[in-house]
Amino acid sequence: MMLFFQIVLLILISGSIAFYITCAICTIKFFAPKEQVINSSEDPVSLMIPVCGIDEGAWENWSSFCQQNYPNYEVLFGVLDPEDPAVPLLKELAAKYPDRVKLLIGLKPRGINYKDSNLSYLLEAAQHEIIIFADSDIRVIPDYISIVTAPLKDPKTGLVTCGYVGKNPRTIVAALASFGRCFDFIPSALISGAIDRGFKFAVGPTMVTRKSSLTQFGGLHLSRIGSDYNLAKRAVEAGYKIEFSRHILESDTTGESFWSFFQREVRWARTIRFNRGLQYYGMVFCYGTVYSILLLFISGWENWAIALCLITFIIRYIQVLIAIFSMNCPKVLLWLWLLPFRDIFSLIVWTLGAFGQHIYWRGRWLKIEKDGLIVQGDS
Repeated sequence: MMLFFQIVLLILISGSIAFYITCAICTIKFFAPKEQVINSSEDPVSLMIPVCGIDEGAWENWSSFCQQNYPNYEVLFGVLDPEDPAVPLLKELAAKYPDRVKLLIGLKPRGINYKDSNLSYLLEAAQHEIIIFADSDIRVIPDYISIVTAPLKDPKTGLVTCGYVGKNPRTIVAALASFGRCFDFIPSALISGAIDRGFKFAVGPTMVTRKSSLTQFGGLHLSRIGSDYNLAKRAVEAGYKIEFSRHILESDTTGESFWSFFQREVRWARTIRFNRGLQYYGMVFCYGTVYSILLLFISGWENWAIALCLITFIIRYIQVLIAIFSMNCPKVLLWLWLLPFRDIFSLIVWTLGAFGQHIYWRGRWLKIEKDGLIVQGDS
């Protein structure tokens, strides 16, 4: 029996090593130095940000959207609950940027997905053809609009999206969150793009498109989990291509609790499973460091197992270092001692994501049904 487990672990470790190497290669190729393309046109842009609560660094995040080196744009913030603690701060922001900010408050939910319900109101109020959906917990650089709208100059591009990373984590939880995005999610997304010969997904923190294109995709779906993935899927089906930008956004999760972080990761895992189907289970080959530690104990610390464990960790850390420097996150280096714990945590989350239908999202328990549809659910 022990021999059987050793063989299984050897297969998993071999697959994981191949995964780490592929991640490193795709990351190097994608982030190879290229001239940054900036949108030199003056096409007006509507930037839409749904808000629920106050995230870490909220004022700085929201202000960064209002300080763009772009000649003609509007920023629309939407809040469902008029008693939301973010409302006073947003009113202060609107007073500071009266010609830039529009604030919509008390937006009655139109579907189970409150974020997309919020965006549907903002979309109706938006004045311009080029639109950006952005999350409220990211901080952007002054050239953000110019960078993310540039790919739309190609009429075949229907949707532009960006990855995001916590570049300066100041707590263990923030570091663990940053690891997942920098070391695993973005490299895995690049592999998916290579396998599919083009990206067929989007990432929620930034999605850029045109109103006319969005109509051709079928618009926003208000009762679906993973709506960013679904929107990109429908864009591809409509004949458009997805542009995954080399520009990496910054997200600060310093004030987040471990419980909130854990629930979000499980929600993402189950969302991926319902959206990607059987491909989700292929992620079993992503946790080689954990498998190599298990192999040490099962083998009785045999020399060959120790050697394989060292090789696995060396390759993993090389892949991680490539991700850190490719995405310009040097401050993450201070937290690399947490990597084995993050990999163990990731395997636990993947296992929990492999079954179950319930997710916890912004204070509500929801149930995922077929094709990613969500309904109210009890815990």
